[in-house]
Amino acid sequence: MAPHSLKKNYKCSRSLKQFYSGGPIIVSSDGSFIACACGDAINIVDALDSSVKSTIEGESDTLTALALSPDDKLLFSAGHSRQIRVWDLETLKCIRTWKGHEGPVMGMAVHASGGLLATAGSDRKVLVWDVDGGFCTHYFKGHKGVVSSILFHPDADKNILISGSDDATVRVWDLLAKNTEKKCLAILDKHFSAVTSIALSEDGWTLLTAGRDKVVNVWDLHDYSCKTTVATYEVLEAVTPVSSGTPFASFVASLDKRSKKKKTPSQETHFITLGERGVVRIWKSEGSVCLYEQKSSDITVSSDDEESKRGFTAAAVLPSDRGLLCVTADQQFFIYSVVENVEESELVLSKRLVGYNEEISDMKFLGDEEQFLAVATNLEEVRVYDVATMSCSYVLAGHKEVILSLDTCVSSSGNVLIVTGSKDKTVRLWNATSQSCIGVGTGHNGDILAVAFAKKSFNFFVSGSGDRTLKVWSLDGVSEDSEEPINLKTRSVVAAHDKDINSVAVARNDSLVCTGSEDRTASIWRLPDLVHVVTLKGHKRRIFSVEFSPVDQCVMTASGDKTVKIWAISDGSCLKTFEGHTSSVLRASFITDGTQFVSSGADGLLKLWNVNTSECIATYDQHEDKVWALAVGKKTEMVATGGGDAVINLWHDSTASDKEDEFRKEEETILRGQELENAVLDAEYTKAIRLAFELRRPHKVYELFAGLCKKRESDDQIVKALQGLEKEEFRLLFEYLREWNTKPNRCHIAQFVLYQTFNILPPTEIVQVKGIGELLEGLIPYSQRHFNRMDRFVRSSFLLDYTLGEMSVIDPETETEYRKDKKMEEVKVIASVSAMEQDSEGIDQKTPSRKRKSQKSKDKSNKKRLVAEAQGNVITV
Repeated sequence: MAPHSLKKNYKCSRSLKQFYSGGPIIVSSDGSFIACACGDAINIVDALDSSVKSTIEGESDTLTALALSPDDKLLFSAGHSRQIRVWDLETLKCIRTWKGHEGPVMGMAVHASGGLLATAGSDRKVLVWDVDGGFCTHYFKGHKGVVSSILFHPDADKNILISGSDDATVRVWDLLAKNTEKKCLAILDKHFSAVTSIALSEDGWTLLTAGRDKVVNVWDLHDYSCKTTVATYEVLEAVTPVSSGTPFASFVASLDKRSKKKKTPSQETHFITLGERGVVRIWKSEGSVCLYEQKSSDITVSSDDEESKRGFTAAAVLPSDRGLLCVTADQQFFIYSVVENVEESELVLSKRLVGYNEEISDMKFLGDEEQFLAVATNLEEVRVYDVATMSCSYVLAGHKEVILSLDTCVSSSGNVLIVTGSKDKTVRLWNATSQSCIGVGTGHNGDILAVAFAKKSFNFFVSGSGDRTLKVWSLDGVSEDSEEPINLKTRSVVAAHDKDINSVAVARNDSLVCTGSEDRTASIWRLPDLVHVVTLKGHKRRIFSVEFSPVDQCVMTASGDKTVKIWAISDGSCLKTFEGHTSSVLRASFITDGTQFVSSGADGLLKLWNVNTSECIATYDQHEDKVWALAVGKKTEMVATGGGDAVINLWHDSTASDKEDEFRKEEETILRGQELENAVLDAEYTKAIRLAFELRRPHKVYELFAGLCKKRESDDQIVKALQGLEKEEFRLLFEYLREWNTKPNRCHIAQFVLYQTFNILPPTEIVQVKGIGELLEGLIPYSQRHFNRMDRFVRSSFLLDYTLGEMSVIDPETETEYRKDKKMEEVKVIASVSAMEQDSEGIDQKTPSRKRKSQKSKDKSNKKRLVAEAQGNVITV
């Protein structure tokens, strides 16, 4: 088998984040997304894979109501602040806001035309608003309790508004009535407790109302009479009618065939109810017959004390035959679908979207193909996720306390097994294939903090507990197809440490087991009798994770002292120490056949290491809290991380794809470079400059601008080239100009281009360039220095003009003549210089000989200098 190539990079391919924390939800008209409350924010969640498409940040306001316009372009929200906000879902910006109620808004509904918004408040009022203008068009009062439910008639021609309240009444309002007394068309008062849900049948003439009095009332809107009352014997939170032409309608038809009572189809109304029992029930209004009821709830609770978490809080029928969406009290979305079998149709849970996972303590991949991920959260159940869609496929419930650790394996018979350790001091063995518990182990006197399966034989597993003991549990005699769990037996037990055991690991050949403890040591024991082999001492704080190398005789430990160490099994010596985390290292696991490993810590970081070089290859920051859980796929070597931020991240090896991308970019760069050279040869400076900017070649940009400056009519070509640049390219241009301006041999090009840039760019666009303030601060000092130097040169030139004028080198009257005969002028200048020399010698004769000698040498040097300057000026002129 060829050795694996070293990994250089991982990319986070998928994340499961908290997207729903309880509260209002609303489904789009096509069922493609769900808008739901998450703290102060609103998340737009994809209904297929629960990924967050976008987030609307709130303003520290607890949301109480949501609504969508019929075209799904506008989102309406309200909270305890009484502010009603209108959001544009394309730009995610608030386009309108107003206040109207004296208390929180408890419900909202949008008219079928999209022009009116109705709000129900805790101030017992019902208000209707113009969406475009934000002003109130209707004001309805009459309820004596909090108005919690509100609904427009789906037919835009029927201007009716229906509201339900905690005063046990339902009121029907006329939107066209001008007389105040005639606004309320009817008061429906058959309930004896708060009305929680109202719904209209498909034809729009039958009204369904459900309440906490455990009944559903069916009303005829022709005369507002109560047709029938259906006793459901549970507190209801949602009622929804069954529409024709849907899978639910065909399901109901098949249920009707089995029913003994038969009525005229036109008289029948079918509806679905959901409530505190957490089961879906389908009813027929005629005769108050329950056609279908789930045998058991899909919502799991740990004890009778948590029955409040079992119920449903809301429901909606998804369009396009997507199923029935049910919202649970523990922030989960259940989607039920009708499955047609040969004998009969069934209602099955097709998808489970978990809105909030709480703190994640452990996770492992399932099966040989690693298509599922088992996750232990701060709950009494194991949630198994589909890696492809990140939806919860099923739940394993049975523990009475929080699950702290888990491990998985594939048995010799091909079944996927899961072992879990809990705070209830028991271990449980699960058959993931049948989704049932097949064994329970008792005997520990503390929380079970670590469990691990055998790696080769799969006929035992080990557990480490807060009672400081290590136990080996036998799987002999355990039937993997058992319907009832059996009591697991222990092979051997040892008091392994002085403090809690945080981690256990079994060697690849099942001969050794390693334990890591709070006492800052790790110990290696020989199986099956748990004979002590060696103690690993060297960590300064508790050890959180241990793991055997897949190829070498060594073991790796991760500790609270911010280090990872690799130890030799033979003598317990420390072979390597890896430092890099800024806080406790919580997990570490080998990859790439033991040549690399990944580690996660309390600093929220995931790190990739090379064992041979002790080098940290890459660091990833995708968590906002401690990363407690780290899982590595044996086959795919995909990495999964989870922590205190309730986020699950999936990481894929991107080394090969990064290499391909790098090769593709290099190839594209070469082609673009060739295109640039062709543009330069063809004198297409505008195109060449744009390509040079795209390729980030500042020297080439300088050469192009310098070449343009040497040409005639360079101004027009430079302006044309600058006009083709984008805002980002102008930012790069200013960076290049700042560098060129610092160098004397390039400053003149920089100043010329800067001048043309300021000519074509208005100040309003210049200030929009990112970082322009810092760039101009670098340009101004050197530009001032250049201008000061130019001023000095100009002043010096005046002195030269004066000197040459006094020497008659520059004479306006003889300038034309001088141009005709340069050589004659040079002779005259030399002659005048000689005459000046003779005059100076005559004067020097009157002085002492010593002074005359020194003055003579000075005059001789002055003569040479004047002749040279005169010759130079003659040539220049």
